[in-house]
Amino acid sequence: MKITVIGGGPGGLYFSILTKKAIPNCQIDVYERNKADDSFGFGVVFSDETLGEFLTRDTESYELIRSKFAYWDDIVVARDGEKVSVSGNGFCGCSRKTLLQLLQQRCTEEGVNLHFEQNVDDLTQFKDSDIIVAADGIGSAIRTQFASDFGTSVKLQKNRFVWLGSTKPLDAFTYFFRTTKFGTFVAHTYQYEAGMSTWIFECSDETWKNAGFEVENEAATVAKISEIFKEELGGHPLITNKSHWRQFPHVTNEKWHKDNIVLLGDAKATAHFSIGSGTKLAMECAIALSDAVVANQNNISAAFDAYETARRNRVEMIQHAANVSLDWFEHMDRHVQHDFQQFAFGVMTRSKKVTFENLAIRDASYPVKVLAEFNAKIGADAKIPAAFTPFKLRELTLPNRIVMSPMGQYSAENGVVNDWHFQHYTSRAIGGVGLIIAEMTAISSIGRITESCAGLYSQEQTVSWKRITDFIHQNTQTKIGIQLGHSGRKGATKKPWEGGSEPIANAWELLSASPIPFNDKLATPKEMSLADMDQIVSEFVQATKNADAAGFDMIELQAHHGFLLASFLSPLTNIRTDEFGGSIENRLRFPIRVFTEMRKVFPQNKPMSVRISACDWAEKGISEEDVIAISEAFKTAGADIISVSTGNTVAGQKTQTGRMWQTPFSDMVRNAVHIPTITAGYIQDIDQINTILLNGRADLVSLGRPLLLDPYFVRNAQAYENFRPTDIPQQYMAGTTHLYPLQASERKTVEGMKKALKPESHKKS
Repeated sequence: MKITVIGGGPGGLYFSILTKKAIPNCQIDVYERNKADDSFGFGVVFSDETLGEFLTRDTESYELIRSKFAYWDDIVVARDGEKVSVSGNGFCGCSRKTLLQLLQQRCTEEGVNLHFEQNVDDLTQFKDSDIIVAADGIGSAIRTQFASDFGTSVKLQKNRFVWLGSTKPLDAFTYFFRTTKFGTFVAHTYQYEAGMSTWIFECSDETWKNAGFEVENEAATVAKISEIFKEELGGHPLITNKSHWRQFPHVTNEKWHKDNIVLLGDAKATAHFSIGSGTKLAMECAIALSDAVVANQNNISAAFDAYETARRNRVEMIQHAANVSLDWFEHMDRHVQHDFQQFAFGVMTRSKKVTFENLAIRDASYPVKVLAEFNAKIGADAKIPAAFTPFKLRELTLPNRIVMSPMGQYSAENGVVNDWHFQHYTSRAIGGVGLIIAEMTAISSIGRITESCAGLYSQEQTVSWKRITDFIHQNTQTKIGIQLGHSGRKGATKKPWEGGSEPIANAWELLSASPIPFNDKLATPKEMSLADMDQIVSEFVQATKNADAAGFDMIELQAHHGFLLASFLSPLTNIRTDEFGGSIENRLRFPIRVFTEMRKVFPQNKPMSVRISACDWAEKGISEEDVIAISEAFKTAGADIISVSTGNTVAGQKTQTGRMWQTPFSDMVRNAVHIPTITAGYIQDIDQINTILLNGRADLVSLGRPLLLDPYFVRNAQAYENFRPTDIPQQYMAGTTHLYPLQASERKTVEGMKKALKPESHKKS
């Protein structure tokens, strides 16, 4: 077998070592455009987990790397003179140049042919190669040549960064943050050998421009950065190596191979340096590619398929985590307003892979500081878990921060709720939820989504709801609100389990901002006239009065998921040319009018929320600037809290889901508009809830599906945290003698497993 590797970076070299070891009679040639001792950048980072993988794959490479690396266990977050250290992390730094030399040495020892100063742009010279590995970096000439075959996408991210070195010694990976008149800067720093450390400086494009930087003026860059970080550098110089300001290119490929060509390393996929995964990703993928080739020596196509199957999901997970981390750094100016411990906790948990409990296992002392600072601000006991602290909106005090999302039950008769709804809501109240927001309840019969949706436009409906609120108020500390809305163009459909977004037989006329059907099955809605708007306003006002009469503590206005009011807000559903279309100010006119009239008739001591969609997950949808304007407008109109959701505006959306996936949007609204928020979206356990609250991404956390089959989610979580609430009904109090020891035992088991799975330290003794 003849293998040609284009690119002599860590990925290409490590693949060559492993494959030559496994197939000694194969010929492997590596072609590198630079000299053998050239290297750009300074240090690279590996975790204990990755080092463990190296140890099992090629002991000789591992020992060479280990002999040259600088190891640290702590991560330090420092901001304008304040700092905190978090231990138990386990990483090493190694000179990129040294790493390349060590891997080159191993290639030579194994019989791999190395060719330097070879700039390959014509593959015809390798027509006799069985495999061509394109490991030629971010700007891969081979990938670019066949971009349409690979389905290549390269997107430049917003932030600016520059890679420098220094002689400043560091005993931990340290994030140095500096707030300046230009904006916020961060230095990602770590030692990689004696007397040398890496310093990657990053800032927003706006901050970069404000400071007057130039892309290639290294001298000016060093002068300005050295002044900003003079305390952190402590008199040590910054060192350049083609240190030009760049924007990080996010590279993806729909296919990783074409014919006998396969992509590896940054040519295949990039992960932002803020999670230190570039070289790690390349070398781990090199392992998978080598394994696949060794196992399928007579079937190259099968080898490439096996490689992609083994790694694509993992690579995409790392890229997603890196993008979430990058998003945090792109909004540093938003986060620096937090108190220091909360800010530092946000740094540590920014990618959502690390949580409050993870950190407690690594360093038990650190989360205590974060929680104490959080509770001190609200006057709560320092040890109360964040989720179980009270929260006040106007004169309404919630006993804890866990909210039950509005979830349609599609079980009402003529809009009247019944025994099903009674047990549904009261069981969650007894289960300890802090706030229940009842399902979307229609303001009129034609405002329903299905014929079985709840309503609040008649006396009978009001009385049926009051039976539920009375029980909750008399028997629990839970508060209950109701989401009032109108289905708009998404109305007159079948129940979800009967066909979802399909029309019912006798559909009523639909209304919307513009005559655009939701999908090809539903009817085209009527574009609302001024008379229609007047009618809708009067119906919302009456429903608001009915909600108060029914005993609800709070009202949430439905302005999300493409329903009637939301259809005015998104440019995808509002193409009007009158005063209600066009600019975001115009698109807001009708929804704000509705909210304002509702606020006038709802008691001033009771709060009101608005639920919005902060992203349409579709091209040319609602923008970040739109969302900020919408939130500010509702805040000005008297909204007390914004429930931040996303999507379901158009049928062809392309969502990017994952655990806690909507929290960045809540973070944006909360910390840019300075209004409390509710977040939701694949939040599954109490650890995630505490993490979200402590890093300031939301004030309340809303759960939907986790509560459907577990109405006692909160009680189980309280027992898991060993928190003793005051609202457990006396009739059920005896159950605590069983539940609390059970949850304590289960928690101990889980924590023991996590500790056992923690990678062994590779620190040199």
